[in-house]
Amino acid sequence: MRATQFLITTLKEAPADAEVASHRLMTRAGMIKKLGAGIYTYMPMGLRVIRKVEAIVREEMNRAGAVELAMPVVQPAELWQETGRFEKMGAELLRIKDRHERDFVVQPTSEEVVTDIARQELRSYKQLPRNLYQIQTKFRDERRPRFGLMRGREFIMKDAYSFDRDLAAAKQSYQAMAQAYRRIFDRFGLRYRAVAADSGAIGGDLSEEFQVIAATGEDAIVYCPQSEYAANMEKAEALAPAGPRPAAGQAMEKVPTPGKSTCPDVAALLAVPLQTTVKSLVLATESLDAKGLPTGKQLWLLLLRGDHDMNEIKVSKVPGLDNGFRFATGAEIEAHFGTRPGYLGPIGLQQPVKVVADREVAAMADWICGANEEGYHLTGVNWGRDLPEPALVADLRNVVEGDASPDGKGTLAIERGIEVGHIFVLGTKYSVPMNANFLDEDGKPRPFEMGCYGIGVTRLPAAAIEQNHDERGIIWPDAIAPFTVVVCPIGMDRSAEVKAAAEQLHDELTAAGIDVMLDDRGERPGAMFADWELIGVPHRVVISDRGLKEGQLEYQNRRDAGATKVPVTEIAAFVKGRLQA
Repeated sequence: MRATQFLITTLKEAPADAEVASHRLMTRAGMIKKLGAGIYTYMPMGLRVIRKVEAIVREEMNRAGAVELAMPVVQPAELWQETGRFEKMGAELLRIKDRHERDFVVQPTSEEVVTDIARQELRSYKQLPRNLYQIQTKFRDERRPRFGLMRGREFIMKDAYSFDRDLAAAKQSYQAMAQAYRRIFDRFGLRYRAVAADSGAIGGDLSEEFQVIAATGEDAIVYCPQSEYAANMEKAEALAPAGPRPAAGQAMEKVPTPGKSTCPDVAALLAVPLQTTVKSLVLATESLDAKGLPTGKQLWLLLLRGDHDMNEIKVSKVPGLDNGFRFATGAEIEAHFGTRPGYLGPIGLQQPVKVVADREVAAMADWICGANEEGYHLTGVNWGRDLPEPALVADLRNVVEGDASPDGKGTLAIERGIEVGHIFVLGTKYSVPMNANFLDEDGKPRPFEMGCYGIGVTRLPAAAIEQNHDERGIIWPDAIAPFTVVVCPIGMDRSAEVKAAAEQLHDELTAAGIDVMLDDRGERPGAMFADWELIGVPHRVVISDRGLKEGQLEYQNRRDAGATKVPVTEIAAFVKGRLQA
């Protein structure tokens, strides 16, 4: 490819709304162009990256036995109404009407459509297992689209769906996809982690996220450096403290804490470690009748150590809280505790509440909590003496660095990541409500056991940039760079020798199947080099009159501090060798 035949649209400045490196650099490098909030045109340079991501994904999905199809972007609402997601999905689901006032949706994903295909086409167990996938445009009406392609509204995703006879077979399909995903992400050339994830409302224990490691990542990844354990923050288990609870060593005492309504403030006032305090979080659940109308209300008091944070996913698995909860209102709290938040505790309640103690709190002695009186806290509180032993103990908190690893092989560390893939077993979540059945070997109808496997195709380049950039621009891995090699001739428009050498190298590398760009625009060296460093092409060859007279050209990898001189006769072989390395 020659630069004069391509569309290169680099910018010196990033747009004012670009908050993260990938958004700034993709815009400046001419890879994306904003059309509306969360909606971007993929410019030629950016589209080349996307197509390379797609090619790797497609090759490995096909290798794993999946079959590609393409499902409509606009889908009839009737299918979504069968599963209840037309109402449940909320404002992220873009709903539209046609000229006949019929309801449609713009797909954010395609479980309903692919299940409809399966119930029509897969009638016998002999047709299973089956895995269908697509690489297709999606739309989610994000409340606050931001970070360029990291959190846009329109995006490209690879979504795959497996259909099996039973759960055991579904788990085999899941494992095949788990291996395919590892091959895909290995080929991208990025640092990533596959971490155990929570399946949320979908249920089931098999779920993994694929996270590209980046300091700017929105997700916290928990791992053990001494073992293979890795999980996202929602899934990572906080083990109960080892050993028995210490014996009580203090008498319970009510102490004045005027104006100190947070655990850190109380700990500072009393000159005690924050770890000796206990925070009180109050939740409410509603009882509903058959018509969905509220019939009653229950308040819950969650007790966590003062330096720990509540994990809502874990709380949602506590019996009684697993059908939904909300934070209690100020009025509800005052009616049950007799005071406003900031001074709450489990002793001296006005009305009963259900108490759930975090594992850590259940093992504490001589702890500090609110006295249910404004301006006062209790010190020296102990289970069994000052209040009943907790009836319900659960893992309620986010893990922290240094916690014991759940696999017993070391301690936990935390790093940031960007989720670019997610796989999980769906079970019969869609097949049962959509009556998607097959005839099993015994002649009886059974619902499909399904799996779902997604990769954010347009999110992945942004994640790659967050991991690989410097003050000059993007640093692409070879596998997904828009061009692998750029040939930069200095004075090509003035020197027949430079022009001939540049074209010969370009043609030789192209014939070898290498994506090479020849910059024949006649730009000054500084401007030319700045463009390609911004765009992030990983390998650069500079050809000049002086170099040719010396019989040498200059090669530089995008990560190298300086150039390497290579004999003209050896440059093609040298570049090929670097690509293979």
